[in-house]
Amino acid sequence: MDYFLTEEQQMIKDLAAQISDELIIPQRAELDRTEEYPTEILDAVAQADLFGIYIPEEYGGFGTGCFEIVLALEQFGRGCTGIATAFAASALGVYPILISGSPELKDKYLSDIASGKKRAAFALTEANAGSDASGIQTTAVLDGDEWVLNGTKQWITNAGEAQIYTVIAITDKKKGPRGATMFVVEDTDPGFSYGPKEKKLGIRASSTRELIFKDCRIPKDRIIGRQGAGFITVMKTLDQSRPGIAILGVGLGQAALDESVTYAKQRVQFGKPIISFQAIQHMLADMAIQVEAARALVYAAAKHIDAHPKDMSKASSMCKVFATDMAMKVTVDAVQVLAGYGYMREYPVEKMMRDAKILQIYEGTNQIQRNVIGQALNKEYA
Repeated sequence: MDYFLTEEQQMIKDLAAQISDELIIPQRAELDRTEEYPTEILDAVAQADLFGIYIPEEYGGFGTGCFEIVLALEQFGRGCTGIATAFAASALGVYPILISGSPELKDKYLSDIASGKKRAAFALTEANAGSDASGIQTTAVLDGDEWVLNGTKQWITNAGEAQIYTVIAITDKKKGPRGATMFVVEDTDPGFSYGPKEKKLGIRASSTRELIFKDCRIPKDRIIGRQGAGFITVMKTLDQSRPGIAILGVGLGQAALDESVTYAKQRVQFGKPIISFQAIQHMLADMAIQVEAARALVYAAAKHIDAHPKDMSKASSMCKVFATDMAMKVTVDAVQVLAGYGYMREYPVEKMMRDAKILQIYEGTNQIQRNVIGQALNKEYA
């Protein structure tokens, strides 16, 4: 469908589509097999200036918003969700600085991010803090002119590859969630290290590791926002980023649909291409409806977020739930359409099905998103 994109928006979409077609799709199977981080592809993204989509112009970015990064991520997701996640995770890591960072932090980090010279990661999850983000135990104690961090973060995307980490830690245990603060940690800071690379079901081209802080010392001015306001920044960050996860589902669903239709037109049974059979037509029709509906919702949510940045939680959660549930269903259906071939690594839909599952889990499980939506409805109808 025609979404009446501006010239700049169409340029962003076309650039991302070109990278996806020429670089991502030809390499996705091998990178999935080797579990290798897509450094060369991300360098090409940087050369196309696409790391600066969401960065203000004064720091070398495009100065655009949620909708524009959604356009790029859809095309990257169409190519490979794992590679697209590596790109998206850098944006996630930068959002806390954009949302709450001081002018000095923005001056220090945003230009390098916009140019692609450095990449970022976001560190919230711990062994006992997933859906219950208030369960974090990593601490930060002020010692003179330095903060000293101790603890671990789990399942951090881009860990070991990023140079900039936005990390939430407890600075006042007595205040509970109101005692959490966000910081910037650099990869070279003393006392900061990584666990081994995790072995995952899907998105294998992205890097997932544990972050380990053992008396990790960082300068006092690396605090993001004010002390004790960390969870506010985290919630705003996730509200801003969830449409990016949603659109990965759309791109993945579109790729699965493309593979399914192409196969159904070529596969002959009983003397006819299987797309001529009503059972297959109905499956493909439902897949197409779901992909297009999800795209419309994510686009609408992204535009709403750009226009109403203080009122985005419900829209962000709604598009994330709908689009990622869609991706899971459509990729499973794609395997069914390809039947035995769909189950084999020779064809890409088995990878797509493996990749789809994480979209329902990370950046807030879809069960938690339904809680957010329900709570918003409760307030609206009070």
